[in-house]
Amino acid sequence: MGFVRARIAQYSALKGPAMGDSPPRELISLSDDEGNSVAVNVLGRNPRWTAGLDAEIVVKTPFVSGRIDLALYVSKLESWADALDRLDAGDDVAWMEMSRGPSIFIQLTGERDCPEVVVEDESGSMVTVRVPLIPPDDWIADHRQRLHQVMSYWVPLLSG
Repeated sequence: MGFVRARIAQYSALKGPAMGDSPPRELISLSDDEGNSVAVNVLGRNPRWTAGLDAEIVVKTPFVSGRIDLALYVSKLESWADALDRLDAGDDVAWMEMSRGPSIFIQLTGERDCPEVVVEDESGSMVTVRVPLIPPDDWIADHRQRLHQVMSYWVPLLSG
């Protein structure tokens, strides 16, 4: 827990956005040449909850597409950092599992012998979508950069 607090303090010490900076929107953007993609987009601060961000999970495939609302807060962003570390070590991950709302599972070798992203909305629609895709080689480093940009911009604007 000390690590999480240290990271929160690090991002809270940042000055926040400069005038004219456009806010980073894509926390997760995984896609392939077959038209399959899973994204987590930050939409902005939650107007009713000053410690949270409104976000969405967007799934697009040639067969099925959909989106679901998502609330993000600092601990979920921190757990995404931990998930990226585990993925880099070769482990499958479950992100946001056991929280209210949707969960994202990334399996490095899925049912079709390629990486798969599974989006599950067990507490709401009770729908699960499995999206096989082959991300580029540098996708973990790219997502660490996306996370850093999101946290650098948004965390200083949150309270609580």
